[in-house]
Amino acid sequence: MPRPPKKFVPTPFEYHQEIELKIDALSNLGQGLGRIDGWVVFVPFCLPGETVKARVYRNDKNCSHADLVEVIEKAPERAEPACPLFGDCGGCQYQHLTYDAQLAWKTRQVGELMKHMASVTFPVNPCHGSPKLWNYRSKITPHFAPPREGTIGEIGFLAVGRRSQLVDVPQCPIAMDTINEALPELRADIRAQAKSFKRGATLLIRATEGHIETNPKAVVTEKVGDVSFDFLAGDFFQNNPYILPEFTGHVAEKAKAGGTKYLVDAYCGSGLFALTLAKHFDKVAGVEVSETAAEWAQRNATKNGITNATFLAASAEAIFAQIDFPANETAVVIDPPRKGCTREFLDQLAAFAPARVVYVSCDPATQVRDLAIMQEQGFKLEDVQPFDLFPHTRHLECVMTFVR
Repeated sequence: MPRPPKKFVPTPFEYHQEIELKIDALSNLGQGLGRIDGWVVFVPFCLPGETVKARVYRNDKNCSHADLVEVIEKAPERAEPACPLFGDCGGCQYQHLTYDAQLAWKTRQVGELMKHMASVTFPVNPCHGSPKLWNYRSKITPHFAPPREGTIGEIGFLAVGRRSQLVDVPQCPIAMDTINEALPELRADIRAQAKSFKRGATLLIRATEGHIETNPKAVVTEKVGDVSFDFLAGDFFQNNPYILPEFTGHVAEKAKAGGTKYLVDAYCGSGLFALTLAKHFDKVAGVEVSETAAEWAQRNATKNGITNATFLAASAEAIFAQIDFPANETAVVIDPPRKGCTREFLDQLAAFAPARVVYVSCDPATQVRDLAIMQEQGFKLEDVQPFDLFPHTRHLECVMTFVR
């Protein structure tokens, strides 16, 4: 037995003890979850219904964590990973799962979060799949550590379960072909400049209009349906352009239902929802905490000849004081950062009392936390629709629609 780390808790399993267990479910982090005598053990890269052998490396207060050693009995949903680095690179969690099964588990996980975090039982629509399963990402951000003896080592992503160890990634099958074609030269250039780096760095590699941009301050363009967006390469924009017409179309359908005439887009960024939805409304108002993003949203409105949308730079909490739309004819679209909405924003949203709220989230856990608050404030949940913007990973976008 190897010597355990100093802080290793020796019960209920010894360090590196090998155990056999059946996997019952997937966690929201994409790990297999099984039990031995009621004690929960998390094991990555295995599937519900499988019997596995695993090696324990940590015991917590109410669960243990183990590495997968062997799959003894395979689930029928098991697939052959497309990437040779799967299992070492921490970028993907679900390549070993058929795509239909990935969608089914993402649907189920939203429902379980609602039930366990908010005591809400509500039907979740089947997760809407991506029209492109591989080579869909328009942006990747590989990292490298400080040079050692004048040489740069791995250029890639964090290893599974590690906080600093990197896996070298010469090609990424979920990144666009344009990115993969450029990677060899980009990696060679970085290594050739090793002496100019005093510390490690994160690279920006964004595909735009058939070429690659690595300067975060450069202007890039993305088209969604018939709307063209300019923004800075380093700014946030959804990274799976293939699903965006369906994604924004669903948000439009839910926002305009019931005959609403006005739209407020909180957290509007460079205008993705405000501008793709503008044709459905008499007037649109967007707010964005980043002044540069708000400026890009206004420029994009002008570029696309959209005259019924205005944008202001302010915190989301400040927008309602400047909105003169009649609340009973207004829909509000919310697309906050991963941490969700602040309580101050939700209180002001409730005070404004729009007819409809369409809440878009990249983190269903914080969205469900806010769902519980919104229900207390008098909003009624009408629809829950997950979208798979990130095939082969545990991540998803979820659209919840509320009415007063």
